[in-house]
Amino acid sequence: MSNLRISGLVKVDSKGRITIPQTMRENLGIEPGMLVVLLADSEKKEILISPILTEGAKVIELNIDLKDEPGALAKLIEKMAEYKVDIITNKCMSITRKEEGECTFIVDVSQSAVDVEKLKSELESVDIVTQVRLRRFEIPSY
Repeated sequence: MSNLRISGLVKVDSKGRITIPQTMRENLGIEPGMLVVLLADSEKKEILISPILTEGAKVIELNIDLKDEPGALAKLIEKMAEYKVDIITNKCMSITRKEEGECTFIVDVSQSAVDVEKLKSELESVDIVTQVRLRRFEIPSY
């Protein structure tokens, strides 16, 4: 599978809006009315944009504090896969090398076998996890 990278420069309008260039929309399958997730990192001054391709998605954000050790991320992903959690995007980083890290996951739980509180509890039971915070997204209607 080839990895096609497309770049572009856009201008923010007076209402804070940007237009995603047509070539990017086409390559990512973004269509009018589709939802996209924005994940901003204020330290790096960057925004990650990911389209949500599932109709009827139930989107939540999981912020997970964990021990920074080999295989930690694999344990989290394995637990999410067990409950059919669809990971839309994620960002993980080491806070203190070989001690603590943090991950932010934007996920779709519409196909999950458990409700979000049970999922939170199950993730907290993973031996490398120290804390899980979750936030539900309200789906905007336009």
